Amino acid sequence: MVSTKTICVLAILIALSGCASFYQLNYEFNKNFEEGKIEEAANILDQNKKAAKSKTRFLYYANQGVVEHLLGNYQESNNWLEQAYLFGEDYHKNYLNFAASYFLNPNLIVYPGEDHEHLMLLYYKALNYLKMQDYESALVECRRLNQRLFELGDKYVSDNKYQKDAFVHNLMGIIYDASGDYNNAFIAYRNALEIYQNEFTEMFGLGAPEQLKKDLLRTASLAGFPEELDQFSETFGMEYVKLEPAKGGELLFFWHNGLAPIKDEWSINFVAVAGDGGQVFFENEEYGLNFPFFYDTDDDDNASITDLTGTRVAFPKYIEREPFFTSASLEVNNYYYPLEKAEDVNAIAFKTLRERMLEELGKGLLRVALKKMVEKQVRKEDETLGFLVGIVNFASEQADTRNWQTMPHSIHYSRVPLEEGENEIILHAQSGKVDSEQTFTFLGKKGETQFQTYQSLESNVAF
Repeated sequence: MVSTKTICVLAILIALSGCASFYQLNYEFNKNFEEGKIEEAANILDQNKKAAKSKTRFLYYANQGVVEHLLGNYQESNNWLEQAYLFGEDYHKNYLNFAASYFLNPNLIVYPGEDHEHLMLLYYKALNYLKMQDYESALVECRRLNQRLFELGDKYVSDNKYQKDAFVHNLMGIIYDASGDYNNAFIAYRNALEIYQNEFTEMFGLGAPEQLKKDLLRTASLAGFPEELDQFSETFGMEYVKLEPAKGGELLFFWHNGLAPIKDEWSINFVAVAGDGGQVFFENEEYGLNFPFFYDTDDDDNASITDLTGTRVAFPKYIEREPFFTSASLEVNNYYYPLEKAEDVNAIAFKTLRERMLEELGKGLLRVALKKMVEKQVRKEDETLGFLVGIVNFASEQADTRNWQTMPHSIHYSRVPLEEGENEIILHAQSGKVDSEQTFTFLGKKGETQFQTYQSLESNVAF
């Protein structure tokens, strides 16, 4: 017979175990990455070889890709990102693990990656190829992006769901533009404009950047579309003036501001004592939930701790890491070019999770129902053992807190003309009265488009 003291100690130990989020489990890597110690973060990944075969291998590949990108190892970065891409293409559910996740927690199945995370893989791959001036390979990633977007369109039926991405089309336009294919560049820019004006404005409050409008007018002119040029000039209230190409080509600068949100969990917890009595309410203000249950108020000398029953249902949620910097611009020869927001990765993450919350609720309730059925059956045969099963069920209930946490919070960009020869460009990142400066030097070449990315890792949230 197991003593009451033993049961209590066991309950506490089980409850304290297995509660760490994915962010906490990878704290050392995350801490180094957030502090800008990218080489140290890379070493931590390299030492964790088992992660490449784990249930979170998609995130291991993706994190390796980002780290190598920031270190300037663009081909190595693409090797890792391609592994993540192929994983997404070949992913098949392991139905035994999938079934087991209903009894314990969804972390038992292989993490497949969020829809927007698979798009970001290809974004980074395209950037790497652009840094290597391999436009053709960058266009291949554009076509892959387009295919993934078609798949999202087939996957979701509702018009209010995230299934189109304006920034993806904008990026496609930029790459076609840089390669001299102005016809396809115009089409991609036009598609981006439509999505910004419709889906992105409604879902994320993000309208079309002014740079996109300028690029649309310019490519309409270069592609020989005078009617479209007049139409969009009138729509934008912008008169198009054809300018001579910059003597040293152009720079496309992408500013990655902050870091993507972290997945955590929220839960519904019930604890009750067998018997009739007063009524108690459980509340969760975050989601407006309010549930009544009863507890026993009778003074019963025969009452036992095994009369306690607990139910816990856990669901994922995102925690935003608000960027420290609120705006940025590029200074070139005392002229400032604003870096405009083109993609809100944080908002997309929250949107996609909200879209499937009903599914998460259904899965969570079914998982708990199955657990309670097992507990009830065991209690019939052995009350103490049934109580222990209940504790294990309660403590093992976890939400899936895995996500790609090295992505940026948002992506901003600007197009800057260069002079032939050496160009000094200063990135000004602002937060209130704080102005952080970072200086870059580019060698301008006539007819050439150069690409640069920079990530500000600072955040107002500490974990």
